[in-house]
Amino acid sequence: MTYGKLYGVGVGPGAPDLLTLRAVSVLKAAPVLALPRSSDYGASMAWRIVKPVIGEIPGQERLHLTFPMKKDSERLRPAWDRAFSAIGEHLERGLSVAFVSEGDPSLYSTFIYLQREAPARWPGIEIEVVPGVSSIAAVPAVTGTPLADGLERIAILPAGYGVEDLEQVLDAFDTTILMKIGGEMKRIVSVLESKGLLGRAVYVSKATMGEQQILRDLRAVAGERGDCFAMVVVSRKERSGALAGVLAAPLLEDAKP
Repeated sequence: MTYGKLYGVGVGPGAPDLLTLRAVSVLKAAPVLALPRSSDYGASMAWRIVKPVIGEIPGQERLHLTFPMKKDSERLRPAWDRAFSAIGEHLERGLSVAFVSEGDPSLYSTFIYLQREAPARWPGIEIEVVPGVSSIAAVPAVTGTPLADGLERIAILPAGYGVEDLEQVLDAFDTTILMKIGGEMKRIVSVLESKGLLGRAVYVSKATMGEQQILRDLRAVAGERGDCFAMVVVSRKERSGALAGVLAAPLLEDAKP
């Protein structure tokens, strides 16, 4: 059987003008868009991002597919099966499907599971991943704090799955990024306070969107549940970049009368 092509298209952190040219091209050309949402009654954030750019294309079908925001795989699997089967119905008719992924399709994306399972469901299917601007790039852009330079190291944690090792990670890495925070905000604030790092942390929700929120006092949100677009970045910045000394010396010399 000849299947349509399966695309995983990253559409960035929220601002429509952060879509890449390749993403726009693929999304406009695809006969079918697969648009994830968290509930049967909720809107698709992915569609909200791309609609202002590509509009409603005549003849293009939009599949609004529900992927519940749950951790229990036994509850998730039936929903995934229904969504993947709906995608398969179109692929088996020879129609290419673009799965629209917020951020980047290779980072904490539902598309990862589809990409892994697709070859078994549709042997020989062609898959193409179109990378997008991730929130990991968007957050330092809106806060003005670079993630790493020279010798600095970065850790990325899905905090909603537990932060038992957060103290050790903070000690071992120069910048720590906490994503998928869920109900762990209170524990995160507590650990940062105990490590004397609360002043080195910033909380960002919905970076680049109209509802963007940036807080530098995390105690203000300690009692809240972090939404799926929220992130905490802790920057110790205790190391010098590899070129810091080399670059600084000539500048100081030039400044001499």
